[in-house]
Amino acid sequence: MRDARAGTLAAVKILVVGTGAREHALVRALSLDPVVTELHAAPGNPGIGALATLHAVDQLDGEAVARLATTLAVDLVVVGPEAPLVAGVADAVRAAGVPVFGPSAQAARLEGSKAFAKEVMAAAGVPTAEPRVASTVAQAVAAIDELGAPHVVKDDGLAAGKGVVVTDDRTEAIDHATACLVKGGQVVVEEYLDGPEISLFVLCDGTDVVPLVPAQDFKRALDDDEGPNTGGMGAYSPLPWAPAGLVDEVLERVARPTVAEMARRGTPFAGVLYCGLALTSKGLRVVEFNARFGDPETQVVLARLATPLAGVLLAAAEGRLGDLPPLQWRQDAAVTVVVASDGYPAAPRTGDEIGGLDAAEDVPDVHVLHAGTATDDAGRLVSAGGRVLSVVGTGATLSQAREAAYAGVAHVELRASHHRGDIALAVTRD
Repeated sequence: MRDARAGTLAAVKILVVGTGAREHALVRALSLDPVVTELHAAPGNPGIGALATLHAVDQLDGEAVARLATTLAVDLVVVGPEAPLVAGVADAVRAAGVPVFGPSAQAARLEGSKAFAKEVMAAAGVPTAEPRVASTVAQAVAAIDELGAPHVVKDDGLAAGKGVVVTDDRTEAIDHATACLVKGGQVVVEEYLDGPEISLFVLCDGTDVVPLVPAQDFKRALDDDEGPNTGGMGAYSPLPWAPAGLVDEVLERVARPTVAEMARRGTPFAGVLYCGLALTSKGLRVVEFNARFGDPETQVVLARLATPLAGVLLAAAEGRLGDLPPLQWRQDAAVTVVVASDGYPAAPRTGDEIGGLDAAEDVPDVHVLHAGTATDDAGRLVSAGGRVLSVVGTGATLSQAREAAYAGVAHVELRASHHRGDIALAVTRD
């Protein structure tokens, strides 16, 4: 794997765990890295299958993933989604002696429990929204009334990006809290944070941190930020309106204190610390932490990364981030637009044939990433989830990247699909 004479990576074999567009973006970036000689995915999707060997392994079964990694003799396992991380898949792979990019189950609680994340932030002095943790409906109602509207109510556990309600309607807030509590566990009621939101991924190895570039995603299902929350309907990068020094401020006030606090607790965080941020009238605040790359922001961030990805992920897995030279970035902008199935996010329709992808990828500076796709018994590519595709456009400017992305979307054929028409629109009008 490592050329001892040159001190550089030689041939590297990598297994990526997951099924979505985030994992397709990771596989695509790794496929462009000349040191990567083999790519595998478990279980992957049809788009990933064009670049990697697929393995029908349950992504939540840590022992099965570890067995696959050792059988394949891979040099690195990259765990993409949050559910396998919270389930301890990274722990099982580490126990098998294989380097893994992704936090332990204990460290992944930063995403798996919003109450735990708030506790860590308080201990580390990280600025965030004032929270109230409720385990009964009465406690939730009291918190909703105390903090006032707009009401922010979050399911404490994993909810695929759809466990948050932000509303002026007290009844809707109480109903959401009640629905979360019926399942067991807790809800977190927070003060509302004004101002624009930013996503920043920070690579961590338990001690050192390396930032990627900021992006902004679009959570609501419909244009003009209308409709219900989703897992994300699009994203763009760079953010020309972001204040100078933002990344440095996030590292100093958020990422480094959090990583230090996790290490102090004996649960070092190694992987991606996703910092969901708000630039409020009172200054920088953390909206949420995730323990993995965000989707769809990963699609635009990796489209801009010039540094080969494999060495960066392996350095994080092996505790060597401090040895890396600064990451290099392309000057190009990137925009991604999610094509969703009919009924998403409430009741997504699946099984419809997908067409037009070759034509979409024939558009200059466009590539298509599969999110919720499958191959049916007749060999047709069909929808298999709510978010079906992520169409990425790049260009010298955000306007050009946006134009390319939507030109690609125009070729996609999927019955009754929908997408937002305003991804990166406001920033390109400025």
